[in-house]
Amino acid sequence: MRSEPEIKPVVIVGAGPVGMLNALGIARQGIPVTVLERQEDVVRAPRAVVYHWATLDGLDRLGVLDDAVRTGFLKQDYCFLNWRTGERVRYGLSALEDSVSHPFNLHLRQDRFVEVMLRIIERESLPVDVRWGREVIGLRNHEDRVAISAVCADGTPERHQARWVVGADGAGSAVRNLLGLPFDGFTWPERFVATDVVYPFEEEGYDQTTFVVDEKFGAIIVKIDNSSGAGLWRYTYSDPVADSPESVEERMGEFFGALLPRAERRELKAYSPYKMHQRCAPTFRMNRVLLAGDAAHATNPTGGLGLTSGLFDSYLLIDALAGVVHGRQDAWVLDRYAHERRRVFKELVSPAASANKKMIFGSTRTAEGAAAWSRVQQLVGDEQAVRSRLMFPKSLETPARTA
Repeated sequence: MRSEPEIKPVVIVGAGPVGMLNALGIARQGIPVTVLERQEDVVRAPRAVVYHWATLDGLDRLGVLDDAVRTGFLKQDYCFLNWRTGERVRYGLSALEDSVSHPFNLHLRQDRFVEVMLRIIERESLPVDVRWGREVIGLRNHEDRVAISAVCADGTPERHQARWVVGADGAGSAVRNLLGLPFDGFTWPERFVATDVVYPFEEEGYDQTTFVVDEKFGAIIVKIDNSSGAGLWRYTYSDPVADSPESVEERMGEFFGALLPRAERRELKAYSPYKMHQRCAPTFRMNRVLLAGDAAHATNPTGGLGLTSGLFDSYLLIDALAGVVHGRQDAWVLDRYAHERRRVFKELVSPAASANKKMIFGSTRTAEGAAAWSRVQQLVGDEQAVRSRLMFPKSLETPARTA
């Protein structure tokens, strides 16, 4: 008769930004954490890159911000470019310098952010055991524990038991699926194509974050490497026709030719086509299993609100779960986490991200598009309008309760 594995305090499924941030934060409170990740290494495909100013206080509290800033870089500028008319509307986070602790955004590739946290965990000998190449295939909720079945990359089965499980394994979450939870919402008909490309955008008048507004050539252009020279940029566009990796490559030249016309100065490093969703699980907690980040809710990335809401999930969940494990708080705080973070996504994140997408990738010649562009134009010379727009990400945070 085989013996049961020891019961671990916390097992986290998924070693992306949300999973690793929860692991680091919980471990900082003296709680051992095991992380199970399906991939055999950090995922390198182009993913999120911008960390809004409102999330940096939390990174600072967790002792991550300084290392992250040294690896990435800080910036303040924004620009909206109307592709059809050539009009540019510029504004910046300098408007918040007298009122917030970190009046800038952090630019840092998602994979490098994960590496930052892995280095901190190793440097500080935090009790985090990351197990790569583990695919979770079974999950059973018991009254006092969760039983987890996984398979290693070589096919070897592996079993775990935990008092608490956090599913942070992305929009295709195995944890959510094993719980039998639906992912309600819809998928946008077009694909986003995220490319990492070396190109002299700044020489051509682009700011480090530029939203190109157009129904065909709408794009999000973000600098992700502030080293000398042209630097590495994330250029993300929307393709309504591409339905396979092959067709993405065939059509990519048309988009590059319009916005990155100097082919001799253009070097494509990586690209990733993906579907965009507005979806949400009906609950973020089932007994001893909790969902966070894209496993709980998925949004199109226009405006960077997916990563932002995932980080805010983490700040609340870290405090709540650590309090429960240490016996400082009752388990109701996890119900509060589940309720509030779902409410924020449904009422704020998803509507705002949808409106952002419709504006940037839509026509300014429709009544709706013209009204949206008019609101952007109001940012010129209207400090209150600028501050209101810049403060929106802060509204996505759920403060922890200390009592």
